[in-house]
Amino acid sequence: MTLATPISSQAATSSPPADALPITQGLPFTDTVGAWVPHGAFTIAPTANGPLDGLRFAAKDLYDIAGLTTGAGNPDWLATHGPATSTSPVVTALLAAGATLVGKTITDEIAYSIQGDNTHYGTPLNTRAPDRVPGGSSSGSAAAAAAGLCDFALGTDTGGSTRVPASYCGLWGLRTTHGLVSTDAMAPLAPKYDTATWLAQDSNVFAQVGDVLLPDNAVPFDRVLTFTDTWEAAEPAFQAPLERVTTALAAALAHPEPIAVERIRIADAGLEAWRQIYVTASAYDAWETHGAWIGANRPRFGAAVDGRFKTASAITAAQADAAFASQDAIRAHVRQVLGATGIAVLPSASSAAIPRNAGGEAVDIVRANTFRITCIAGLAGLPQVSLPFIGDDGLPLGVSLMGPAGSDRALIHLAVAIGRQLGCLGTVAG
Repeated sequence: MTLATPISSQAATSSPPADALPITQGLPFTDTVGAWVPHGAFTIAPTANGPLDGLRFAAKDLYDIAGLTTGAGNPDWLATHGPATSTSPVVTALLAAGATLVGKTITDEIAYSIQGDNTHYGTPLNTRAPDRVPGGSSSGSAAAAAAGLCDFALGTDTGGSTRVPASYCGLWGLRTTHGLVSTDAMAPLAPKYDTATWLAQDSNVFAQVGDVLLPDNAVPFDRVLTFTDTWEAAEPAFQAPLERVTTALAAALAHPEPIAVERIRIADAGLEAWRQIYVTASAYDAWETHGAWIGANRPRFGAAVDGRFKTASAITAAQADAAFASQDAIRAHVRQVLGATGIAVLPSASSAAIPRNAGGEAVDIVRANTFRITCIAGLAGLPQVSLPFIGDDGLPLGVSLMGPAGSDRALIHLAVAIGRQLGCLGTVAG
């Protein structure tokens, strides 16, 4: 994993990086939802023709572009890092497939939140629920895609940073198998959990991006599971869509005999215990990654992010070792339950997006509830695709399919087929 070069260690040269791309300043549209960072208004043309010809994408301000400085959602990060020396392989692949990059979008600071606000750059507008947050940390990417200002947008997902905004904004989104899509030339939060991801309104576009970024695979899915403890952790509005997806999935996988849905509680120790393990392990990883920079630069963080890093700084190596050992057991358990051909149905978040003016206590409660669900894929390193619905309350919500490691591309195509059958947002029946 590479970071933008700190200013103090840059060579005194004006020569552009070897792989610098021709950059045009400005965006070909007006940012009507406050999704772009001030230093992210630029355009890069495709480097070749390909399957993504004519599509525009934005990149979360964690992805490096050679010659530009990555901001990671914090002005002090921007000020203490110099221009990147290389471009993210993900960005490079998309440009080579014919897509046009239209700048960089807001992220919660150092991607350390699932709320979607940023003390320095503001809260992007969630066009499907304007009085509510877009979710984070891929907040700008979700807002941009939901508003139709780009066809898809790159995000990241460490603890839920794509699945949650996808659910809040009514988008197709995912967490990829950990390590399957390159996170080189990308500012990290916690490398043991970070994944490169994307969001889109249109299910076909969502799948086309997967066809470019993911290895081809054919997985003979033949089992359907529900993690009932995750269903119980979500608000009532999720229950009907969860059942619809489960029923449709079981019917789709019948070969030709009907499939009996396996309804199990995945966390014997309870999802709260799993959440605590994830929080401890990932926070330790985040402090190992950023503690030296924070100590040297004293960056100005918003109160919530500042509090998380302070908590992370106090985690001992012994506590982290215990959490990592517990994670190993959880990872083995979840992977064994799914096997090589199983798919689990679970909520993408615990609730609809919360109001933009919600207080800190309300935010903390929703965050904890949601992490009880999202931590599973993070601990197990597994792919999870979120299908967008509108609940009975009129608000967007996501239902997810979780599959075996490396099944991402097959999982996406199955999810899109199920979404088309059920009339999910962004699909055309047929």
